[in-house]
Amino acid sequence: GFWLFQGDISATALRWLKGGLWIRAILSLVLGIVVLVLSFNNPDAIVYTIAFLFALYFWIVGLVRIVQGIVNNSVSGGIRALQIILGVLLIVAGVVAIRNPVVSLVALALVIGFSWIIEGVMAVIETAKDSSQWFGTILGVVSVVAGIIVIFLPLESIGVLVLFTGILLIVTGIMSAITAITLGKAPKRA
Repeated sequence: GFWLFQGDISATALRWLKGGLWIRAILSLVLGIVVLVLSFNNPDAIVYTIAFLFALYFWIVGLVRIVQGIVNNSVSGGIRALQIILGVLLIVAGVVAIRNPVVSLVALALVIGFSWIIEGVMAVIETAKDSSQWFGTILGVVSVVAGIIVIFLPLESIGVLVLFTGILLIVTGIMSAITAITLGKAPKRA
């Protein structure tokens, strides 16, 4: 397995790694708890928070695309124009996400659902030839079924995904804290 011992890296690097892991642990735990509390006590707040975060993401990425399209002289004019157009579309998508968060979440659910169906079909096609890859085939079928459910129940699916995200954030926070505590220590010999 992979072990990182104190002798493998400098003390400064080890301190930075542990600091980063502790920051990740604290942020993950706090965000996970907030997500779970909001999802049980105020589901509307989750909808608006997710919509706001997507809007912010779209605005930042859109602005970056526009700036790249304007200042990047190393690509053709057509590529630059496409970057500017994509940037404008992303900014518009951000405005739509803020103005109508339910529509933006339904669109997000549909994108997730269709991507899971496509990934599932691809996994089944890739693994069906080899009986030793049965686990991949099963995961592909589960992905297709999950995608269909998300498409037909988009808002309910987002609620379940938010719940699992909160739980996953808490687990990630705990694992990051454990890693920060044990980082650089030699494994115990039996």
